Order: sequence, then C-alpha cells, then structure tokens
Amino acid sequence: MDEMTANAIEKQSDNSKKKSFAFDVLTLAGGTTFAQILTILSAPILTRLYGPEDFGIWALYISITSIISVIACMRYEYSIMLPESDKEAVNLLGLSFLAVLFVSGLTFPIIWYFKEPIVNILNSQQIGDYLWLVPPFIFVNGLFLALNNWNSRTKLFKRLSLSRVFSSVSSTTTQIGFGLAERVGAGGLIAGSLAGLYIATFVLGGQIWKDDRKLIVESLSWKKICEGFKKYHRFSLIDTWAALMNSVSWQLPAFLLSAFFTPAVVGFYSLGFRLLQLPMSFIGGSISQVFFQRASRALSEGTLPSLVENVFRMLVIIGMFPILILTIIGSDVFTVIFGKAWTEAGVYTQVLSLWAFVWFISSPLTAIYVVVEKYHFGFHYNFFNLITRLLSLTIGGLLGSARMALILFSMSGIVVYGYLCLKMMFYSGVKASKILKIVFSNFIHFVPAGIVIIALKIAEINQKLLVIFSGVMICFYYLYILKTDSQMKKMMREFRVR
Repeated sequence: MDEMTANAIEKQSDNSKKKSFAFDVLTLAGGTTFAQILTILSAPILTRLYGPEDFGIWALYISITSIISVIACMRYEYSIMLPESDKEAVNLLGLSFLAVLFVSGLTFPIIWYFKEPIVNILNSQQIGDYLWLVPPFIFVNGLFLALNNWNSRTKLFKRLSLSRVFSSVSSTTTQIGFGLAERVGAGGLIAGSLAGLYIATFVLGGQIWKDDRKLIVESLSWKKICEGFKKYHRFSLIDTWAALMNSVSWQLPAFLLSAFFTPAVVGFYSLGFRLLQLPMSFIGGSISQVFFQRASRALSEGTLPSLVENVFRMLVIIGMFPILILTIIGSDVFTVIFGKAWTEAGVYTQVLSLWAFVWFISSPLTAIYVVVEKYHFGFHYNFFNLITRLLSLTIGGLLGSARMALILFSMSGIVVYGYLCLKMMFYSGVKASKILKIVFSNFIHFVPAGIVIIALKIAEINQKLLVIFSGVMICFYYLYILKTDSQMKKMMREFRVR
C-alpha cells in the first residue's frame, strides 16, 4: 500500500467515524441474526433428542475447552489490535499462531496423564470418553480467536458474520443428525460443536487469506515475530492470568454442580444459562468487539466518556425489558417450549436473570481497563470474581441445594459485575449519577408491563397464553424504542444509508 492510498483511507475513516460504530455493530449483529435464530429454534428439537444428562456432559466438555481456549494464543491475539502498522500486526498474528501450537500441543500430555483425576473430580465417567477431543478443539479455537482479532482490526465484520452463519448451520445440523440417526448421547452434541468451530475457522481464514494474502506473505518475518513477543510479553503475562481466572470462574458452576450433584443438574443449568446468554452475548459480543476497536481512538481524541455513556445506554435499553420479564415467567417459558422435563432449567434461568443483565451491561466495557492500561485491575477483579463464585457455589453444594447454590452465585455476580461497571465508568470519566439515571429511566418503561404480567401469573392463566402475551409485549417494547428513541433511530438510519 503506497502513502497516497494510505492517506486516502485514513481520510475516509475520519470522515465516517461518527457513523462507523453504529454501522459496524449492526453489521456484526445483523449478519448473525440467522445463525442465532437457528440456534434458538433448534433448542426444542435438541431437548427432545438429548436428555439433561447429555447436556450436562456436553457442558462439562465445553467448560474444559473454554478454560484452556482463553489462553490458547497466550492473549497475544489482543495485541493484534494495538499497533498502528499493519505489518507489525501481521507478525503478531503469526505470533498468536505459534502460541496456539505451543498451548494445544501441551494439552495432549496433560489430558493423557490427568484423565482419571479429571473424571473423578467431576464425578462423571462419561466425560472421560471425550477428553481426547479437547486438544483439537483448543487448536482450532485458538486459530479462530487470532483470525477474529485480525478481522476486527481490518473492520471487515461481514466476513465474521458469514463465518458465524456457517458455524451455526453446521453445528446444528450435525447435532440434530446424530440425534435422529442414533442415540449417541453427548457425543452428538460435542461433534456438533467441533463441526461448527472447524467450519467457522475455515470460512473466516479462507476469506482473510483471499483478501490479505499479499500483506501477510510480504510482512511475516521471524525477526519481527520475536520483536512482538518481547514488546508485548508483559501484557501477555499479566492478562493471561486474569483471563484464565475469568474463564475458570465462568466454568465453575458446571464443575461444582457436577461434583456436588449430578450431570442432569448440570444439564438443567447449561440449557438455562445457554439460552439466557445466547441473545445477550449475540448483541453484547458484537458491541464489545466494535467498542474495543473504537475505544483507543476515542481516548486519544478525548471522546471516550461520550462513547462509553452512549454504549452503556444502548445496552440498558436492549437488555433490561426482556430480562425482567424472564425473571417473572422463566419457568413458564421453559415448560411451554421444552416440555415439563425442563421446568427446573426455567427456574434456574429466573434465578440467574438479574445477574445476567448486570453482566450484559458491564462486560462489553471491560475493554476500557486495557485501553487505559490498567492491566493489574483485570487481574485483581478476576481473582475477586473467582473467589466469590467458588464460595457461593461451594456453600450451596454443602447445603445440598442446587437452587441455593445458584441464588448465591447470582447475588455475588450482581455485586461483582456492578462494581466492575462502576469502575469502568470511573476510568472513562463518566459520572455514576448519569449511569443511575439511565437505569432508572429505563426501568420505568418496564413497570406497566411488569404489573400486568405479574397479575396474569397470579391469576394462573394458561401458560401458553402467558408466554405468548409476554413475547408480544417485548416486540411492542422494541418497536416503541425504535420509533421514539433518538439514538436507536440514528443507528438504524445510518445502517440504511451505508
């Protein structure tokens, strides 16, 4: 790329930066709508092909791979976003690939030697049959993480959306196919996860290689990779431990519920949490990825406070109304959609919903502490999060109540993520009073609908009618927001223009 071309691109970027955030979020979120709808629609089918215990084994496998996957690139994948030079970023991409080879290779002997202790601790002999599939998952997931961050740097979010669609289709069809063909148990669910991940990585990698092959081939060098390793080793060391603790804390419920209770309880939790998290991570993840790309520039330009405030308001508007409704009718929703056998999963969802909302509005903002270079905060926060989750789940397990364990888990999560949210606001220069005002004003929107739904539930109307009515209320709410809220109207207008 010559200097004139680079200047032209920079100028175009400056002229459109006000529109870019909304457009990129909508591109990333809108492009994956089909994939998320398919996943949600397939859930009632999967719950009739696989039992709670199968879901529990699948959840344990995903928990194990998730913990290792978060450090598969040794966090060098995040450094891809930081350099101004694309050539330097390419070598950090190469460094991330080398880290994946090292970590996934190290996973083989660990799984081999510690298979029996893992099985005994998790109180599940079945999980031992699938541990050999952990290293291949780690390797491909690490490649995807690195490619994902390179894609975020280039801001070609349509490529990522396409890969997510292929991933969802291949994963869902594989799981349903195995479920229909033969009762293979948790193996069918695990096979679907592997298929989806491999397809997504292949699609994203193929598109990147097609578009950026010349830059990658011309820029890669062992010398530059070593320089990147030295330059960002401190960031990698500090953030690796913080990310590892955060990942362990996320997977603790599956591990401890399995250790204290049964895989079926883990299955109830995993389905409830998965369907609770799915739409929220769908939106929040898209916002988070674009926000991280924008926050560094906003800090240098002095516009970080307004960016953070607008993003926070967007998250509250999107998440509060449906989450509060789910808090009231969660068990009814699961009974109607998945059958009476899954009512307990609905109860777990009700218990976790308020915590999920606080997580939703705070999690995308965690990029702030990286942007302002407060790396030690991430370590301290994740350590505190891990300890509180461990204590709450252990106390509930010792009391012999899975519900109590999740209630304590939810309460501790609300406190911890609430603190995280306030701290990110402090780092970005946003006053707490503004945040409270945003939350309160949006809660007022929910009150009339909440009163009606509670009254209908007390009156014990037909569960199907209650669920349908609640769904209609949510649709009307979003239509009202799109019609009346200036920020949402601006986002949609920008998306249509672009």
